[in-house]
Amino acid sequence: MRAKIVYFALAAVLVVYFVLVGSRGVMLIQQGTAVTVAFGAAVLVLPFIGAWFLYQTTRFARDANRLARELDAEGGLPVDELVRTPGGRIDRDSADAVFAKRKAETEDAPSDWRAWFRLAVAYHDARDTPRARKAMQRAIALHDGRPVRVDA
Repeated sequence: MRAKIVYFALAAVLVVYFVLVGSRGVMLIQQGTAVTVAFGAAVLVLPFIGAWFLYQTTRFARDANRLARELDAEGGLPVDELVRTPGGRIDRDSADAVFAKRKAETEDAPSDWRAWFRLAVAYHDARDTPRARKAMQRAIALHDGRPVRVDA
């Protein structure tokens, strides 16, 4: 729950920032000189890029949580079998062993969104965030019946 509160607080701060930057862009354009109009247009692009990124991130998190709830209801969430250091960090060798198991499960059932979800969790535990995100995107696409890119 704490993560959600932090996420929404940061998203609200970003939206305020987008409004402030957008207003500055409009003010620059209203100056009417060639330089200020060019700068104003460039400044206006930033809030649109930021809003698109915020939307994509929010949608990804919502979809991943939807799959997690569904998998939890089925009793299929991955069990935490990782060895941890006394400080609570995941042991790298333990994460690698679990990852190898999850990868084999995914290779055995490449069209099963559940296997891809568990693989994404294993990637995350192994601190490979880009691959974790791609695996989760694939799980979401498979679950929703959308076409899946082969390289993902």
